[in-house]
Amino acid sequence: MSVKPHEIVERALELSRADGCVVIANETSTANLRWAGNALTTNGVTRGRTLTVVATVNGGRGTASGVVSRSAVTAEELEPLVRAAEAAAREAEPAEDAQPLVERDPDAAVSPGFTDAPATTSSEVFAGFAPALGESFAAARAGGRELYGFAHHQLVSSYLGTSTGLRLRHDQPTGTLEVNAKSAGSGTAAPRSAWAGRATRDFTDVDPAAIDTELARRLAWAERRIELPAGRYETLLPPTAVADLLIDQLWSSSARDAAEGRTVFSKPGGGTRVGEKLSELPLTLRSDPAEPGLEAAPFVIAHTSGDDVSVFDNGLPLTATDWIRDGVLQRLITSRHTAALTGLPLAPAIDNLIVDAGGTRSLEEMVAATERGLLLTSLWYIREVDPATLLLTGLTRDGVYLVENGEVVGEVNNFRFNESPVDLLARATEAGRTERTLAREWSDYFNRAAVPPLRIPDFNMSSVSKGV
Repeated sequence: MSVKPHEIVERALELSRADGCVVIANETSTANLRWAGNALTTNGVTRGRTLTVVATVNGGRGTASGVVSRSAVTAEELEPLVRAAEAAAREAEPAEDAQPLVERDPDAAVSPGFTDAPATTSSEVFAGFAPALGESFAAARAGGRELYGFAHHQLVSSYLGTSTGLRLRHDQPTGTLEVNAKSAGSGTAAPRSAWAGRATRDFTDVDPAAIDTELARRLAWAERRIELPAGRYETLLPPTAVADLLIDQLWSSSARDAAEGRTVFSKPGGGTRVGEKLSELPLTLRSDPAEPGLEAAPFVIAHTSGDDVSVFDNGLPLTATDWIRDGVLQRLITSRHTAALTGLPLAPAIDNLIVDAGGTRSLEEMVAATERGLLLTSLWYIREVDPATLLLTGLTRDGVYLVENGEVVGEVNNFRFNESPVDLLARATEAGRTERTLAREWSDYFNRAAVPPLRIPDFNMSSVSKGV
């Protein structure tokens, strides 16, 4: 890795013999800690590089594209990689999503720091977190709990260069913390388990002591066990569960799929549901690359083409986008190609999600206002059942609690659920205060979310699950 990322981008562009070329160099640096039974077990730091070359070739019937990605590319391997992308383009049929490559904007064509070394992380990112974690181990041990979990931090520096003159760079930090607490000791009582997760940019805003306190309270709730049958229950969905459901909804909001009648956002008889009211709550669901604390890439970085993402759009600027505003569907995800195809506004995907319905109550305050209902911890193994309604199924995990007269009175069995997030938004009667959260199921793919807890009057627990 002696060759600097910007240099390898420039060299690949110089080597290109295609009509157009896009080069993306991703430099990845990671650091992690793992622990079990109130003691650190492993830690490590890694580095890696991935290079993607997109070649475009004009022909009488249109423009074709060839894309090749490889890891750990050396200077000697660079020309064969470029030639492979060009060969793939020449062998390909004209690309349906072909567009002119994004042109150079004199005011924004070169990112500050494009020629600088990539950002890196190290074990120093845990300098303040690790001692506090050690103190939480001691507190858990004294309280008869065992803590298990991991902390992972990643920094990805993306360098994007094109034959049209773009030279763009983005540094993306991503931090994940997951902690399980289990009841310690021997005996005949069934083990109790509780989970908490946090998303962070740098671990300076993560408090292990507060997390341990939260987990201790949940283990105490679980000392009383209550069996409940399947059915529809008033249910409080915490932010982590809401994020998992709405991320799935965002991923399913392809304009092209909707226009072709294949999704929950398709209008019966043709067209899309853009402009339709989806929720009675004053709910706004949006993405913004400049959102404080949730900053994401401000331009398109596309390693492949799909229904609503296109390698031809690489470098296209991204701006704040309202997907739903005041309960009304405003936008579906489009590339330049699918925007033209569907007649909808250009709205590329952005790597964060913010949901706000004007609520001010915390989850604890919503619990206190509940006569009888269920409080979930998280959802797990979420899978799509029917794209036409976005019906999802999955399991509850690590704690479902019964609330009576504003207090948690015990833990109940786990359930399998069957619900559509679009239907949930239509039926939700209350949204609490928006807060940053970690989506448990989708955190490996989508880490930047801030959402509120939701009150659903009739959440469908379709069957009892024996899972933990």
